[in-house]
Amino acid sequence: MRFIRIKDKIQPMKYAVIQMQGHQYLVKEKQTIQVDKLADPKKPEFDVLLVVDEKKISVGKPFVKGAKITLKVIDEVVKGKKVEVFKYKSKSRYRKRKGFRPKYSNIFINTISA
Repeated sequence: MRFIRIKDKIQPMKYAVIQMQGHQYLVKEKQTIQVDKLADPKKPEFDVLLVVDEKKISVGKPFVKGAKITLKVIDEVVKGKKVEVFKYKSKSRYRKRKGFRPKYSNIFINTISA
């Protein structure tokens, strides 16, 4: 069993693994996560793969039935840091430089229940 320390009180951890847009995220209650830009921010779609609630562990086959996670979209679109792509070939003066800024959405996890 895993524990988390909050203001000198040891409390059992409650967390889950969710799958959203092909990526898996480990989420805890009252946590903000950054995911790829959501197609529909009003109604984000996700599947729950694992729920750990103190001593009870629920593993999905492939998804946990009856698991409920409430979340709230804080920011619909946030730009990330610039990613630079640089191609280079020696002795031929070939240089290509490209860059882009990925777009993310910030999500706040309210509650987790199995």
